[in-house]
Amino acid sequence: MNGREFVRRARRYARRNGLEWRFDPAQGKGSHGTFHLGNRRTGVQHGEIAQGTFYAMLRHLGINPREF
Repeated sequence: MNGREFVRRARRYARRNGLEWRFDPAQGKGSHGTFHLGNRRTGVQHGEIAQGTFYAMLRHLGINPREF
């Protein structure tokens, strides 16, 4: 999964669950942006996301991987 797909799926998750979200591509270093879900946030890189990083990002946002 790459960063763009992660943001797209996280956006859908937020809409299904009635949560506020926003993605700020300028908030981060280099090729990273920040995805906000409610009062939680995680960094999102531009390219491919490793499996461990993916699960850590879901943990930062408080999302159960089975629901994502």
